[in-house]
Formats: sequence, structure tokens, C-alpha cells
Amino acid sequence: QLQASGGGLVQAGGSLRLSCVVSGLAFMDYDIGWFRQAPGKEREGVSCLDRSDGNTYYSDSVKGRFTISSDNATKTVYLQMNNLKPEDTAVYYCASLLGLRITTHPACREINYSSMDHWGKGTLVTVSS
Repeated sequence: QLQASGGGLVQAGGSLRLSCVVSGLAFMDYDIGWFRQAPGKEREGVSCLDRSDGNTYYSDSVKGRFTISSDNATKTVYLQMNNLKPEDTAVYYCASLLGLRITTHPACREINYSSMDHWGKGTLVTVSS
């Protein structure tokens, strides 16, 4: 089970940190991804944490502004979002993907939402201009 939180209303240029608490899964075996869906748009990949080697992946639209990280003690994956823009407004979801352990799962590298195994409920991020 995954539970995302931390969304809210922020002005452009501001920051938010989203949290995804994972339970009922072997935390270190699962790649964790963040995805978002804006009104009227298709869900898109934002970032993924690869468990096989700790690499992180980002979409071009958030690269340099967002950072994904993991606290293994609390089984929480964070998405730090800085320099937010109005186009970042969306419902954000975290999802898990059983990792391949010895190599990067292509779905994590590509931040492919259609391959994720488990999903949490989303958290709304609204960025005002």
C-alpha cells in the first residue's frame, strides 16, 4: 500500500515536498515512481528511484527542479519540488514497480506509468501564477 501526501497551494517559484509512505511491500525490492495528472491531460511520469543501483530518473520538464529521495528507516520516498511553475499543477501519485535487483527496470528508467504494480491515492498540487 502506498500513501501520498504533502500537496497544497503554492505560488510560482515556491517549493513543496511530497511524501509517499510504503507499507505491506518489501520496501527495498521496489522501484518507486512519482507521476502526475493535470485536468484533461494524460498521466505522465515525473521521477523514478531505481533500487538496483540507486539511480534516479526525471522527466525533462522537472529535471533540475525536482529531487526524489528515500528514507529507508521510515519506508518513505520523497519528491522535493522547487521553483514550481503553474504547469506543475496536477494530482501527484506515487507508485511501485518490482525492481529487477541487478539491473535497471526499463519502466523506471522511462518512468512508464503503465508498468507500475501498485498505486497510492493522489495528492493535489496547485501552483498559482
